[in-house]
Amino acid sequence: MPVSLDKLLVVGISSRALFDLEVEEAIFRTQGLAAYQQHQLQNENQILKPGAAFALVRALLKLNRLTADQRLVEVVIMSRNSSETSMRIFNAIQHYELDITRAVLSGGASLAPYLHAFNVSLFLSLHEDDVQAAINSDTAAALLYQMPTAQSAQHANEELDQIRIAFDGDAVIFSDESERIFQTMGIEAFERHERENAMKPLPEGPFARLLIALSFIQNNFKNPDGRAAPIRTALVTARSSPAHERVIRTLRAWNVTIDETFFMGGVAKSDVLAAFKPHMFFDDQPGHCDHAATHVQTGRVPLKRQENKIEGC
Repeated sequence: MPVSLDKLLVVGISSRALFDLEVEEAIFRTQGLAAYQQHQLQNENQILKPGAAFALVRALLKLNRLTADQRLVEVVIMSRNSSETSMRIFNAIQHYELDITRAVLSGGASLAPYLHAFNVSLFLSLHEDDVQAAINSDTAAALLYQMPTAQSAQHANEELDQIRIAFDGDAVIFSDESERIFQTMGIEAFERHERENAMKPLPEGPFARLLIALSFIQNNFKNPDGRAAPIRTALVTARSSPAHERVIRTLRAWNVTIDETFFMGGVAKSDVLAAFKPHMFFDDQPGHCDHAATHVQTGRVPLKRQENKIEGC
């Protein structure tokens, strides 16, 4: 019988998001594919440093060690590398003892067609075209920001008791329907619309299914010694009263519990995020992401649009 990934939380991650490949990326961009391939082969046994999503991936994989009878999370390397240049990636995975056994090595082709083949719930990358293509194919995806070097190293090595993930609301957990009203018609029209539709659940955004999956794991995790659940979530939204009610009622309708909720009302999110200490924060607004990325690991969620041609390798 073939193995099924249908009941797992599957995270697709690019090699550059998992490990620090900025030097190699610069070689590829400035010197070309042949120079990149030669560099990777010559440095095959040089262990790569942790990258932007390393801490989150390691924490998620830890869930599998907390359950005796089932796997909860599967991580799939999804890279535009070829098999010839991928040994360095696998050597690093083995060095850090990451429980990753599956990979997509597309040799420069688009990764988007393989997201559904592996039932990917979340795709993380530093390549904007790949992230946009994932969003266009209705997969939750984020373009990761690089943290300052010293802060990134500390974050990667920090062992937190819980996996902590923070989400923006509109255009991330929820659709961008209300956000578009705010952007085009202003705050008064937005608040009036939310009051009039307070009893109507918000449509799902690109990360709704991921949040629901995380909530399911939280609610069904058996922890006999009374310790806190291994996942903790936060909603950090620019909304404030009276736009709060529709959010609360929507989460009730989805049967989802958010552990911590912050209605910021336009106040900068960075200090709250620094206090919450998430492994990852997802937001759609570049300005919010720019500020947050100096404090916590951040991923920007692009809006869905017509898919662009993917170039490079």
